[in-house]
Amino acid sequence: MIHMADLAAVKRALAAQRIETPSWAFGNSGTRFKVFAQAGVPRDPREKIADAATVHRFTGVAPTVALHIPWDKVDDYAALRSYAESLGVGIGAINTNVFQDDDYKLGSVTNPDAGVRRKATDHLLEAIGIMDATGSRDLKLWFADGLNYPGQDDLRNRQDRLAAALRETYDRLGDDQRILLEYKLFEPAFYATDVPDWGTSYAHCIELGEKATVCIDTGHHAPGTNIEFIVAFLLRQRKLGAFDFNSRFYADDDLMAGAADPFQLFRIMYEIVRGGALDPAYGINFMLDQCHNIEAKIPAIIRSVMNIQEATAKALLVDRDALSRAQNEGDVLQANAVLMDAYNTDVRPLLGEVRADAGLDPDPVGAYRRSGYQEKIVEERVGGRQAGWGA
Repeated sequence: MIHMADLAAVKRALAAQRIETPSWAFGNSGTRFKVFAQAGVPRDPREKIADAATVHRFTGVAPTVALHIPWDKVDDYAALRSYAESLGVGIGAINTNVFQDDDYKLGSVTNPDAGVRRKATDHLLEAIGIMDATGSRDLKLWFADGLNYPGQDDLRNRQDRLAAALRETYDRLGDDQRILLEYKLFEPAFYATDVPDWGTSYAHCIELGEKATVCIDTGHHAPGTNIEFIVAFLLRQRKLGAFDFNSRFYADDDLMAGAADPFQLFRIMYEIVRGGALDPAYGINFMLDQCHNIEAKIPAIIRSVMNIQEATAKALLVDRDALSRAQNEGDVLQANAVLMDAYNTDVRPLLGEVRADAGLDPDPVGAYRRSGYQEKIVEERVGGRQAGWGA
């Protein structure tokens, strides 16, 4: 049973939680087969930021929005920063794109062509310049680079090329900036991906230095992977920099966080709480990376934020003293029961209190639907664009 003093601490932790939304999730998006257009989607980066600010207005815990370059390219990034701040949000991670140009068919920073590698690396450096203008701390790197066939290229040489590009990029970082190096098991490469797993990302980050950290995308693993173990290991090494939260059933499905396996999300957030890493001062960027194909964009993102809040609240309610006793006594069933008791708690009333204490509606989705914002953007926005791919 949790004491009132402990409950107050839980509520403070939930009120201080921060979740970053992705600009691209507000635009039309889909699969490689079809993009289904929706009315009212943003036509430019400012409208994406306005939608992100709306999510923050109803949740109170999403004060930053990640940008994707060139999908969110503008002439004046300082002005874009000012616009975001006028709406009560800030610019978060700057995501690079070295996977959509024809030049990158055989890779970007690992391409055998030195000219293509130069082009890709220059884009990474350009992104740091955008960070300077927007006040962003995080440079998010994901590489589609890989091979489809054995013998297509030299695996070792590609790692050397990757390391060289990362080193040049790392050396350009400012004192308060850092690299978030993402990984992906497969797609679009089928034989070998140049950054396929957390271990490869971790090794490159160790080689680079303290300003390089791993980004865990919860959809980028083989089926059955114990993601919370990866979280625990990277926290122990102080090398966990960010999450890309989403849900998956088969591969990188990019569904709403907590939709497919809410118990996994709870287990992940327990390791975050246990590691003392929930506080924003710790430095982890809890980002969403989702692709809302058929569902309404803004309510889906609000729901995703709420799902993460619920998983976090349950993780905070774990009786860690009781859990530690059971673990030390070797009481396997009791240890599991302590976790399950917290997971099976209905935390929605608790989160409603946290929101009410912050002056927010306890029901963010309902409040959004009653706000008239959706009807307003449908009326005002004509010709909304795709999130970026296929545009």
